[in-house]
Amino acid sequence: MTPDRHGGANVAIWAQGATSIDLCVFDEAGREERIPLTERVFNVFHKHITDLPAGTRYGFRVSGDWNPHAGHRWNPSKLLLDPYAKAIDGEFRLNKAVYGHVGDDDLRLNAIDSAPYVPRSVVVDDHFDWGDDRSPGTAWGDTVIYETHVRGITKLHPSIPEHERGTYAGLTHPAVLEHLTTLGVTAIELLPVHHFLDEVHLVETGLTNYWGYNSIGYFAPHAAYSSTGARGGQVSEFKAMVKAMHAAGLEVILDVVYNHTAEGNQLGPTLCFRGIDNDDYYHLSGGGRYYADYTGCGNTLDVSKAHVLQLVMDSLRYWVEEMHVDGFRFDLASALARSFHDVNMLGNFMTTIQQDPVLRRVKLIAEPWDVGPGGYQVGEFPPLWTEWNDKYRDNIRDFWRGDAGIGELGWRLSGSADLYASEGRRPFASINFVTAHDGFTLRDLVTYTNKNNVANLENNRDGTDNNRSANYGVEGETTDPKINGVRHQQLRNFLGTLLLSTGVPMINGGDEFGRTQQGNNNAYCQDNEISWYDWNWEPWQSDLKVFASQVLHLRRLHSAFRQRYFFDGRPLHEGGPKDLAWLSPEGHEIAEADWHHPSSRTLGMYLAGEVHGADDEGRPIRDQSFLILLHAGIEPVEFVLPGAPYARAYHRIMDTSTGQAIEAGPEHLAGSAVTLAPRSLMAFHAVTANEPRGAESQ
Repeated sequence: MTPDRHGGANVAIWAQGATSIDLCVFDEAGREERIPLTERVFNVFHKHITDLPAGTRYGFRVSGDWNPHAGHRWNPSKLLLDPYAKAIDGEFRLNKAVYGHVGDDDLRLNAIDSAPYVPRSVVVDDHFDWGDDRSPGTAWGDTVIYETHVRGITKLHPSIPEHERGTYAGLTHPAVLEHLTTLGVTAIELLPVHHFLDEVHLVETGLTNYWGYNSIGYFAPHAAYSSTGARGGQVSEFKAMVKAMHAAGLEVILDVVYNHTAEGNQLGPTLCFRGIDNDDYYHLSGGGRYYADYTGCGNTLDVSKAHVLQLVMDSLRYWVEEMHVDGFRFDLASALARSFHDVNMLGNFMTTIQQDPVLRRVKLIAEPWDVGPGGYQVGEFPPLWTEWNDKYRDNIRDFWRGDAGIGELGWRLSGSADLYASEGRRPFASINFVTAHDGFTLRDLVTYTNKNNVANLENNRDGTDNNRSANYGVEGETTDPKINGVRHQQLRNFLGTLLLSTGVPMINGGDEFGRTQQGNNNAYCQDNEISWYDWNWEPWQSDLKVFASQVLHLRRLHSAFRQRYFFDGRPLHEGGPKDLAWLSPEGHEIAEADWHHPSSRTLGMYLAGEVHGADDEGRPIRDQSFLILLHAGIEPVEFVLPGAPYARAYHRIMDTSTGQAIEAGPEHLAGSAVTLAPRSLMAFHAVTANEPRGAESQ
């Protein structure tokens, strides 16, 4: 809600089926004034309030039928948040007398006033000086995503002032911006910043929701991330953060959770949507008493309903037009595509996004699954959408730990055309990742075979057991230099593979310097040193960050690593090499049968540089070409460098066994052999016939 120039506001709330609604305004002492919304048009209750200045805290009480068996849960004893609140103040406080019987049919057990235990909506002044702010507008093919957490990346940073640690303001500190820009990423993807609340079971155990996948305010920046207070300061502080990121050349992508809300199942708290129009906002089951749970979080928002879809679309446009964000990653996006309980890529949500003139121009990323029937939809989202590619994650993990051959590897390294080439999609449809917030960090992936989630107080039952990880001899941290040497080399292998693969790479924040969560692969409730980034690095961690930066610099310089179209396996010009060639250790193209040999652990990938015209003698001018060799075996292997038409010589620019990237290696003539160390990746600049001798990759 925003005040007009006279300090008043038009108050409106949609509640189909309700009989009456009161606006509840709270003064500084917490005293409540109830103002009936006396006008009603098309199920929208509204009224102009003459004195409602910015900073005012308010809520709604909605009256109507109480019949949980039919899905009706109108109850004026529950103070409700405004679904369109732009700021929220206060926390949810558990009180068994209020929330112990929410699912009971007896209204008397639900008649205790909830106001002392729930947050308030806040009237916000929208004014902000954006100046000459502009989105960097980074093309998808040039994008490198850094998934991070407002609090996690800033909480322990020694350069950030104490009062700004863990906040939007902390993200704008020069030390954070310098880290991101020198690393070479182009976008930050923030874990949820819509205002969220702690789940009941976390409140009961004394833990908190750290990740934030429990939204209750789809227009409100999470207040706890504000250093300037929760009475509207969080809005301007968030805007200032976006403006600073743009000035540094970084896009801002939000991880958004429109698939479920913080109200949970029928035993959860009534905070907003449930008390406004329960059977319209949610997918219900059991005749209306229970909630269809396609999310694993207790409920599923029903965006197939017109007013719910309007809410989501209004929210998305607000964050683009008013908050200037550059895109969204949709948590459990399959749940949003459900119509009448089935996933439908031609349903209301997907088609509305497709035609929206605002949202069509921002980055749209799907987590292409949910936990319901038919929810796994990798490769099935339509054009405009990119997708988290978990097939890439699983295959790269399996290859480097020696648990898979090369059969699937070619698809994943080259953009996953088997998943995304249909319907005009491009290689950037694949968001490639090895690790994300959900699961092991990269360091833990090479340190733990089993999860260590005891701190979550769920008897280590939570989190996946399918980690596809290895510890290389000792479970957990060790001082053994041999084991640590293997682990650090594997970190470089994973980063090198990820950053040189076709598609859009996503780095899990902190992986570039070996962040650990002590083996916790589900740290959603760990708002402490388990999740916060430790900026006191050992020398190997500094070296790893330099390595990642150098590989990203290489990617940025050369279009061979940023393919605009899928490879077609044909020469780019007459007599030249194929745009993509797969090579065996003998220096020949791989035979079909060899792809499927279960013991294959070595693969060469030749990437031909794009042609950019011709020289004075008519020879094609092209970007540099590269040869990448991947070897996951535990013994060294000889690899013959291929000759014509690929190259006449090769300069090594990376070797993960030595830790060097962008090194000025010696020239290796075509036909000579190089030795790949166990579990190593080498990359070479391929010197073609029309390049001068001594030419090296920059």
